[in-house]
Amino acid sequence: MNENALTPAYYVQFQKDAGASKRIEEIKEQYELTDNSIERNKAILDITGINDDSAMQPFYLAAAILFLLVLIAGVLMIASSMNSDIAQRTQFFGMMRCIGMSKRQILHFVRLEALNWCKTAVPIGLALGVVSTWGLCAVMRYGVGEEFLYMPLFKISAVGIISGAVTGIVTVFIAAKSPAKQASKVSPVSAVSGNAVKARGVHRAVNIPFKKIETSLGIQRALSAKKNLLLMTGSFALSIILFLSFSVLIELVNYLMPQKANYSDIEIYSVDNINSLDSTLIHKISDMDGVKEVFGRRSIFDIPAELLSNTISADTVDLISFDEFDLDCLTKDKELRKGSDISKVYGNSNYVISIHDKEGSLKIGDKVRIGDEELEVAGLLRYDIFTNDGSTDGRVTLITSGETFTRLTNVSDYSLISIQLTKDVTDGDVEAIRSLLGDECKFRDYRDQRTIGTYTAFVVLVYAFVVLIALVAILNIVNSISMSVSARIKQYGVMRAIGADKHQVMRMITAEASTYAFSGFVIGCVVGVPLSKLMYDKLITAHFSYATWNVPVQSLLIILIFIILSTIAAVYVPSKRMSNMPITEIISEL
Repeated sequence: MNENALTPAYYVQFQKDAGASKRIEEIKEQYELTDNSIERNKAILDITGINDDSAMQPFYLAAAILFLLVLIAGVLMIASSMNSDIAQRTQFFGMMRCIGMSKRQILHFVRLEALNWCKTAVPIGLALGVVSTWGLCAVMRYGVGEEFLYMPLFKISAVGIISGAVTGIVTVFIAAKSPAKQASKVSPVSAVSGNAVKARGVHRAVNIPFKKIETSLGIQRALSAKKNLLLMTGSFALSIILFLSFSVLIELVNYLMPQKANYSDIEIYSVDNINSLDSTLIHKISDMDGVKEVFGRRSIFDIPAELLSNTISADTVDLISFDEFDLDCLTKDKELRKGSDISKVYGNSNYVISIHDKEGSLKIGDKVRIGDEELEVAGLLRYDIFTNDGSTDGRVTLITSGETFTRLTNVSDYSLISIQLTKDVTDGDVEAIRSLLGDECKFRDYRDQRTIGTYTAFVVLVYAFVVLIALVAILNIVNSISMSVSARIKQYGVMRAIGADKHQVMRMITAEASTYAFSGFVIGCVVGVPLSKLMYDKLITAHFSYATWNVPVQSLLIILIFIILSTIAAVYVPSKRMSNMPITEIISEL
């Protein structure tokens, strides 16, 4: 059964021509495509913008959400760095107040200072963006090919450049608002004291249940600075939310361009769609040059059967055989529902695989009687792999091994033979395979319709963006904590002067960073998991009804590892600096 469909690239080209309808019909006839096979790629056509209907709205919404999250992440990261920078320049802003600058002038000064960075940062960012886009286009066109074969190179988008510049300036302007207010609140007295942080009245002792006082003090410091806690926690949380959101895009690519282990480079099937392909043909082909794997299927439809189950009232079933390789691929592609035991199906057995359907289906352990044979359902497929929408439409399909099929039906010949080719296969090798066939066979070559390159490109792009966001978040967190330590150097000097050793100071910094990390992890998961489900429902379930969202346990474990590594990296730099700094040098700052 052919599951391939016309690629969207053809439609993009045809839709631009006046004779699009006629040419589409010609292609459909050439490739013997049906309306159902084309409809199978409707979700891809929606994304490419060819279908102008409401189906595109969820994708626009998802893009808007992701853009907003990235913008917020940029604002928080810039604001966090600026806040730490302001804290280190307390004496400078205090001196400005002493010579007569008003709060409004300080506020204006900090904003202009931030916007001044844009003179250098924005052009550099735009230049890097354009060069990166050119490089990416070249990779997609010459490295991936397939649907990107005619992608233009060295194009410059005026809209993209203007949008990027505006986004950068707006991000910096928004990020500078909070640090500017903080700087404007510095009093002239701070020029002498060097401390912009107002002393808080202590109403009660620290009451955090840890044995080591330095751990309690570190947590207390993190919780007491509300603004810094918000910025640092937000950096962690947004990184988690972005990771979970982009993970949904990976899932979407998997549904749009599924990379099945039992893909076919060549398909051979009977003209009359019956089991008329000689079973010895597989053995002949398997020994030929350029052949990697050969496997076949047999099929008989509407077989009278008795379903010993109360869930389905059908009185006929479709019977399809899978060779061992085909059965192995069901496990490799994770097509089976939980609880399935496909090992029982191999060989000459009384076990079969059925298909799960939300509207009602056989269950694992149900019995089916065909003639004098009683078969037991050993497993269920997650969806119907033989239909366009994954639904069974009330039909009952049973998958058996080749041996079991032959025993039940006395049919040993195939209705479909699939061939996977090696990378070094030649056109001559393919023609040699074709020469084995008679007039009763049809030959299909799908080598040009493989999407592995496109799939890999999309996955790499999404993961690269996630890694980039993670690296920026780590650098921001490391920088912020390092600058926070520098801003509080006098406090650490006092602690060292009264007897605290460098290990205690290190534990305090670790406790502070861990507080930010834990808070960010909790908030990120509380917001990110529901957002992940929302995007999954809008982008995937809406187009693939058989898709089911599950709690992203694997992603959460990866996030946890990321949080731990980020915390270690954030603590290492300032702790090492504090450890290497002599106590006399710290005290001299008092």
